[in-house]
Amino acid sequence: MKTAKKKVTKFDFKKEFKFLFNAPKNEPEIINVPDLKYIMIDGEGNPNTAKEFGEKIQVLYGIAFTIKFTLKLDKDDPYDFSVPPLSGLWCADDITAYAAGRKDEWKWTLMILMPDRVTEDDFKRAKEKVREKKDPAYLDLARFGIYKEGAAAQIMHTGPYSAEGPTIKKLHEFFREKGYTFNGKHHEIYLSDPRRAKPEKMKTIIRQPIKKA
Repeated sequence: MKTAKKKVTKFDFKKEFKFLFNAPKNEPEIINVPDLKYIMIDGEGNPNTAKEFGEKIQVLYGIAFTIKFTLKLDKDDPYDFSVPPLSGLWCADDITAYAAGRKDEWKWTLMILMPDRVTEDDFKRAKEKVREKKDPAYLDLARFGIYKEGAAAQIMHTGPYSAEGPTIKKLHEFFREKGYTFNGKHHEIYLSDPRRAKPEKMKTIIRQPIKKA
């Protein structure tokens, strides 16, 4: 007699945490972001010219999809999830470098959100599987951890990344007028694939952690 297959538990971030992947495009909003697990990797330099930028993105996706398929094929407790869009944290030692577009001075952390079900051990096993299969550069720089964002203001930017300036300015003016100030790194969530979407139609959530001034 055949053993019945266990039903796969499915998790979709865009349904369970809709407010994290949908922001107003005209008037910014203030939200409270829960502590969330991410696969992360750091870097610096101009994302348009630094070869490592694209290679580090591939490292993150390699680990993320390895975790996804490993959990989905778990015979005892199968679990599936949709791999969320890429996120990026941005900063610079000189705060004027970011606003001035001096991209060679930028520092960034690329991130992919993971479900709470994913553990440090899941992450480590996935890294080793990626190493055995491809052994990409920068693999050892990838890490797993919780990012605490908390209160944040966000808005949707539609258009190319190079045209984000006015949207960012609008966001900053919004929370300053409400008595808030900066409380963490500039955060972007890339909802569109730049390889497929037309630049003028790309959607990016711009998020800034805040605190009372």
